[in-house]
Amino acid sequence: MASHRANRVAEEIKREITKMLRDEIKDPRVGFVTVTGVEVTPDIRYAKVFISIYGDDESKVQSLKAMESAKGFVRSELGKRMRLRYTPEVSFKFDPSIEYGARIMKLLADVKETENEHE
Repeated sequence: MASHRANRVAEEIKREITKMLRDEIKDPRVGFVTVTGVEVTPDIRYAKVFISIYGDDESKVQSLKAMESAKGFVRSELGKRMRLRYTPEVSFKFDPSIEYGARIMKLLADVKETENEHE
């Protein structure tokens, strides 16, 4: 179980990377990217940043590549903005949960529509 401190750091990292995506990362390959969560190791040396990417498969691949190439910038900025002894190594992971949720919602709507047709 993650410590309270690790959870606080994870939330701060999420906030800061979201700001960077909105205002500073200007790579044209970065499409509509949303930070959905951050997991930090208990020693706060490593952070997995989960991102959701809207678009087709190719735009997802390109956005993930762009985020990977921005890792150095992101880590450097986190080091400047956060008061930590060590700035965590950042890795980006694709999070399909939003797409999964949208698919479930569509399936439920289809079932409801089918039920209404049979009444």
